Amino acid sequence: MPTPPRPPRVPAASARGGPPPGGRGPRPPARRPAARRARRPRWAMRAVTALSAVVLASAGIGHAVLTGLDADIARVDAFRDMKNRPRAGAGTNVLMVGTDGRDGIGEKERRAYRLGGAACHCTDTIMIVHLSEDRDRASVVSLPRDSYAETPEHVDATTGERHRGHPLKLNAAYAEGGPQLTVRTVEKMTGVKIDHYLEVDFTSFMRTVDVLGGVRICTAQRLKDSYTGLDLPAGSHLLTGGQALQYVRSRHLDGASDLSRMARQQRFLAALVDRASSSGILLNPLRFRDVTRAVLGSVRADRGFGTDDLLALGRAMRGFSPSSSEFTTVPIGTMGHAVKGIGSTLKWDPERSRRLFDALREDRPLAAHRSRPAGPAPVRVPVDPRRIRVQVENGTETDGLGRRVDDALHATGFGTTRAPSNAADRTAGRTVISYDPRWDRSAASLHAALPGSELRAVKGQGATLRVLVGGDFEEVVKVAPADPPQESGTVVRGDEVVCGKE
Repeated sequence: MPTPPRPPRVPAASARGGPPPGGRGPRPPARRPAARRARRPRWAMRAVTALSAVVLASAGIGHAVLTGLDADIARVDAFRDMKNRPRAGAGTNVLMVGTDGRDGIGEKERRAYRLGGAACHCTDTIMIVHLSEDRDRASVVSLPRDSYAETPEHVDATTGERHRGHPLKLNAAYAEGGPQLTVRTVEKMTGVKIDHYLEVDFTSFMRTVDVLGGVRICTAQRLKDSYTGLDLPAGSHLLTGGQALQYVRSRHLDGASDLSRMARQQRFLAALVDRASSSGILLNPLRFRDVTRAVLGSVRADRGFGTDDLLALGRAMRGFSPSSSEFTTVPIGTMGHAVKGIGSTLKWDPERSRRLFDALREDRPLAAHRSRPAGPAPVRVPVDPRRIRVQVENGTETDGLGRRVDDALHATGFGTTRAPSNAADRTAGRTVISYDPRWDRSAASLHAALPGSELRAVKGQGATLRVLVGGDFEEVVKVAPADPPQESGTVVRGDEVVCGKE
């Protein structure tokens, strides 16, 4: 870098507005401070140059330490002889599938986490992960495994037999034609060109979580599934790899089955991004290498996914935070669509699905930008406040207090009647929530919004909860559902579902 010319020397006294040399007035002060000032730009430039060298060296080290990791990745030819593919859009699309492979898991862990039986190598999880072109955003779209699909014409990879296109469930494409037929079927259904294919099995999933030191998950209610062995009390938990696998596999926690499971998978991915981006791993090339090496030994990827892609992904995730990621499930139009010889399937909503995949191709966010509200994070509650009906009564002599409480509860999501009334006795000193015991979880959610209130069970009251506002009322606390909405097509942002910082 060339050194800029020195500024002309100016006598110190003249610079201060004093008399010139040789004239009357005080003797000019020593020039050492001026010389010191003149040298400062040189030191600044040297510091910038040194910093640039460190950055460049770090980038070189990052590439050097990852070189050779390609050999750790099992390869699959997911794009062989593919023709008539969708037009490429902006950004990068990765088709990520999860299989039940468990070859690297010991017998003790298999028993502990209910992984017995032979693996069918089925695709339990199918997602499109879209990385924006500017690498500032990740959009994850879950494709239900029971989605109604129609395969393109293809050749069986094992027998060489040619098959005409036919209907099936989406996850059956993998069993019939492996990664290649899965990619072709997804591209046909979505119109989105897949750039990379990544296959994660039980082993790689558990290793990823463990090498990160666990992933924190919060739940507002107990989660218990006898099939997977999951048993999490309400609260915050740092899950190990095996526990995390139980969490994302469980399908028997409620009646929502697969949709509920996909919501938990999305929640877990948001927490995983938070863990990876906030732990310092991505800023340390050697640590990043160790994590990558531990994970890549049990994944399969397309032949084009290599060191440069890993570095690009690592650099992108350095700037990620939970608010940089968004999650959704493809909108479902018909639940339980029966198909002869296949069974019950899920048919996508054609119009809403088209808009969703248009956004991916055009590299647009899946939902309009929502600024994070000011103030403390909302309290997570077991029941979505939008599903809770509330009648407010003013039990004090303060006129308009019932309306204020109704407005505040409505603003945080509760389905208030919007018709608050005055109680017959307006001398209540305590705020009381009356509820039917059958709606105790809804009462717990409302209680969180009215801290300090009293819960009072009233058999036969029905689904509407009643709030008697007493003289002790101070404020309504913001609340939000503990789990992502399970309605298909709803977009949630990562910071809306990760645990709050403790």
